[in-house]
Amino acid sequence: MTRTEVLIASAEANSAHNYHPLPVVVATADGAWMTDVEGRRFLDLLAGYSALNFGHRNRRLIDAARAQLERVTLTSRAFHHDRFAEFCARLAELCGMEMVLPMNTGAEAVESAVKAARKWGYTIKGVPDGTAKIVVASDNFHGRTTTIISFSTAPEARADFGPYTPGFEIVPYGDLTAMSQTLTQNTVAVLLEPIQGEAGVLVPPAGYLAGVRELTRERNVLFIADEIQSGLGRTGRTFACEHDGVVPDMYVLGKALGGGVVPVSAVVSSAEVLGVFRPGEHGSTFGGNPLACAVAIEVIAMLRSGEFQARSAELGEHLHRELAVLRDTGRVTQVRGRGLWAGIDIAPAYGTGREVSEKLMDRGVLVKDTHGATIRIAPPLVISKEDLDWGLAQLRTVLGV
Repeated sequence: MTRTEVLIASAEANSAHNYHPLPVVVATADGAWMTDVEGRRFLDLLAGYSALNFGHRNRRLIDAARAQLERVTLTSRAFHHDRFAEFCARLAELCGMEMVLPMNTGAEAVESAVKAARKWGYTIKGVPDGTAKIVVASDNFHGRTTTIISFSTAPEARADFGPYTPGFEIVPYGDLTAMSQTLTQNTVAVLLEPIQGEAGVLVPPAGYLAGVRELTRERNVLFIADEIQSGLGRTGRTFACEHDGVVPDMYVLGKALGGGVVPVSAVVSSAEVLGVFRPGEHGSTFGGNPLACAVAIEVIAMLRSGEFQARSAELGEHLHRELAVLRDTGRVTQVRGRGLWAGIDIAPAYGTGREVSEKLMDRGVLVKDTHGATIRIAPPLVISKEDLDWGLAQLRTVLGV
């Protein structure tokens, strides 16, 4: 057996089978490239589902982490530390908001947003106790905790994990009429992904997000934008909501906020919304720890330059022009996305998404499938045009173009 086969067999024997990874074992990585235990190089066109927007081992982020490692890594929120105030202030400013609630993972941030919206509904809006409703969209992906799967429409996320948490109503993504009809006096929030990533990079119809913003403002309902995958430069703007001229009441952030170094997530909102929390009502041992704050401060500084958003916009235009040509061949039935982010539906005659992903892996390119026929492309924003073109050339070869 090869070293790869030995390591995969060991992993499958000793870990829960909650993922179905491609059969590659990464050992090192730099920028947009990864190298496996056999010494083979792979172009990373997934970027950790946008957690690696700034590439593998980005020097600025590694240096920030290393410097903090020499000082203090964890205090818990039982004490203040000297990086916390700066992190909160800089992230609030980036978002145009007032307060930050730091967490670790995206799902943890979504759970925090749900709690904040419910308490705001009871203490500020005046919804009767125990009746708060949150409206979400079908085909959503906000995580896999027990509460979050309660409002998922994906059978593999829900089956055999009930009973489910009540208080959520599901409407079709992109349907303003259904949204309007579902909002009631007891609705405290609408929770949406500005672009649905796990569903296949689904971009909503023109005017949808602006319409939701108008409806929620009229009905005194919070608009929560889950920008965990779509935010922080991925779509060519700092936030995907910006493409529609929309500012939500609350951002939920994660993935790229940790720079591919440590898990960092946050809920960012107004003082009215996040000010509802009192000591002891919510917390996280590692949330807002010194190491996380140090890395995230550097991420925010990088985003403030606008360099990465501009690069995603420019290379994204090129990516989508190339994919449109591929679609015209009939090998691909649909292409969606914004910036350096695309969902590509493979025509059935040319294989499933998994089969295409495996063939690309054999040619040195790593992507990941979803929903059977779809592959997603989301390279690090630092990728060169030459490397991106090489990766697309491999896709054309796999599809016989």
